Amino acid sequence: MEAKRAQEISSTKSMVSVSHKGKAVYIEHIDQTKGLATIHPLDNPDTKQSVSVTELDE
Repeated sequence: MEAKRAQEISSTKSMVSVSHKGKAVYIEHIDQTKGLATIHPLDNPDTKQSVSVTELDE
């Protein structure tokens, strides 16, 4: 996924299906300069991690 698309998804009010390594995730924040996304698994919202936006799939 590109950083611009990840930013669009994180800004929308509607739910968009996004996954990281096959797990459904929620995008909390995008750092477009670094190409990083702060995410957490939908089934474990207390577990946050930063990953490259290129690792995300829509």
